Amino acid sequence: MKRWLALLPILALVVLAVFLMTQMDRMAGDPAAGPTYKPDALVGQPIPETTVLPILADGRETDDLLDLKTAGVGKPMIVNLFASWCAPCRLEHPQLMKLKEQGVAVVGVAYKDDPVATAAFLEELGDPYRLVLVDREGRAGLDLGVSGVPESFVVDAYGTIVAKSSGPVLTDADLQKLIDALKAPAR
Repeated sequence: MKRWLALLPILALVVLAVFLMTQMDRMAGDPAAGPTYKPDALVGQPIPETTVLPILADGRETDDLLDLKTAGVGKPMIVNLFASWCAPCRLEHPQLMKLKEQGVAVVGVAYKDDPVATAAFLEELGDPYRLVLVDREGRAGLDLGVSGVPESFVVDAYGTIVAKSSGPVLTDADLQKLIDALKAPAR
């Protein structure tokens, strides 16, 4: 059994290496290429408000519930689905901290994560979110059609999804694409 535990760090490195190689392949043709902006059935549609989620506060899941549309309170926002167990989320985190420094409202959705682990993740790396909603069962992820984390949705002041980023936001160019979509005039 101890032999298997010794192999875990090697397995983690292999997974990280495969992820980084896929990212390099994606950007090889265009260094300024950001995260994949896939066409999505929800782009141009209102953000789903059917799922109400508990709010994470003081390192724990509260009894207060909020839906994603209400989380924006009539202002543009970026909804970022992340998890403490997600290696690409850790790589993306410095870019989210830059969004916070620029005053961009980012609502975090802790996807299929334990609130204690989420709180520890944010304590370790910093908290870029205006608020964090707890999505233990992945209900909001289903409503948004996510294929995995991290994924980010740019939502305008009217609650309409105007852009989607699948995968981690790794560069300043990636970050600028989100900001540009956030600042684009309503259509």
